[in-house]
Amino acid sequence: MREITIPISNEVIRELTVGEPVSLNGILVTGRDAAHKWMMETFIKKTRQPQGDDLQAYEALKKLLDGAVIYHCGPVVSGLATKDYRFVAAGPTTSIREEPYQADVMKHFNLKGVIGKGGMGAKTLKGCEETPGVYFHAIGGAASFIAQSVTKVLGVYKLEFGVPEAMWVIEVKNFPVVVTMDSHGQSQHAVVDQTSRQALDELLAQPY
Repeated sequence: MREITIPISNEVIRELTVGEPVSLNGILVTGRDAAHKWMMETFIKKTRQPQGDDLQAYEALKKLLDGAVIYHCGPVVSGLATKDYRFVAAGPTTSIREEPYQADVMKHFNLKGVIGKGGMGAKTLKGCEETPGVYFHAIGGAASFIAQSVTKVLGVYKLEFGVPEAMWVIEVKNFPVVVTMDSHGQSQHAVVDQTSRQALDELLAQPY
């Protein structure tokens, strides 16, 4: 398993290929539907005017996400009342919901990686080639196990979105993932989809 420290250089990203197991170390940021919609509308498409602490959060996130990784995760977090935050569960959420936003977010923030489950589509794959970046597949159904990789919660932005949708800044050590979409146009998810469709077509074509 290859160990990679965040932030990640373009050279390292270009070396990664589909199927490669990776252990991530460093600082990453969680972000799901509300966060991606907020980033897209407020700072990329600019169809929404910044409100409240939007600009302050944006300036901080521009630095945090540069060369870094965003994690599609809706964590369970303890210590909300005291702000002594700790991740109790940190499993990946389904990534395809972010397909309308992800490539633009990657380019705007210079993201080098996206973590989630289930893979993403053609637009994100093109974004991985151009930015460049990769998609890391995390283990679904292992939320408590993955939470053990979170050594520290460094802060949180947009907590008004709710705990699962907020953008948590976390430090991770030995976070296990597998590259399933790379910067060379390869997607294991597309291969599985094509193979499955062929198998289904063959079954449907058989006489009863």
